[in-house]
Amino acid sequence: MSEKIKVENLHLYYGEKEALKGIDLSVKENMIMSFIGPSGCGKSTFLRCLNRMNDLIPTCRIEGKVYYGGEDIYADKYDVARLRKNVGMVFQKPNPFPFSIFDNIAYGPRTHGIKNKVKLREIVEKSLCEAGLFDEVKDRLNSSALGLSGGQMQRLCIARALSVEPDVLLLDEPTSALDPISTEKIEELLLKLKKDYTIVIVTHNMQQALRISDMTAFFLLGNMIECDDTTKMFSSPTDKRTEDYITGRFG
Repeated sequence: MSEKIKVENLHLYYGEKEALKGIDLSVKENMIMSFIGPSGCGKSTFLRCLNRMNDLIPTCRIEGKVYYGGEDIYADKYDVARLRKNVGMVFQKPNPFPFSIFDNIAYGPRTHGIKNKVKLREIVEKSLCEAGLFDEVKDRLNSSALGLSGGQMQRLCIARALSVEPDVLLLDEPTSALDPISTEKIEELLLKLKKDYTIVIVTHNMQQALRISDMTAFFLLGNMIECDDTTKMFSSPTDKRTEDYITGRFG
């Protein structure tokens, strides 16, 4: 398995406050990596470093290296638009655009210059199929995406991210607002998608991390305490703080 993302000595500051403290991490391709840890520990902040979403925060400053495809994404003149096409993001709360289901999926490809209607239809169908949603919505592609259920909306957001053919999919607590049945569908979907994509997910649900991820990283107070094979970390963590967190002593 080759390395998809490599992070070296990453520090992130909001003004004077250091929010991430020297993170080193490697993510291999075609795997699911979970980030766990209590609220405010830095896991979502770190996830957003991987496609430069933190650039949108005026007080944010980053030191260190993040390599994707062998290139440092924080290097001068790095093409951020290309990065965000290749490293897609799905957020905690489903956020479909107030358009039709079809236009939600076609939005990204259109932005990247695809105007041919037949090609757009192919992309929309393929993306919805990959997200396990096509059969549920194929008869109402021109209806508003806002009429979908919460779980369907989140799968639509995953389909929208897939429509521009990314390489990596970042998900920030994608099931935290969903019911157990919708959560199970998304977990099954992610396990299928890892054949073709590298997936990094932030989750508060430790059972979810155990069910779906190959590797897990535990964050605490801006530090990455340890990162290991998921089964190994949950059965025999090397750090007492990890053990205390996963056994419910705090968090």
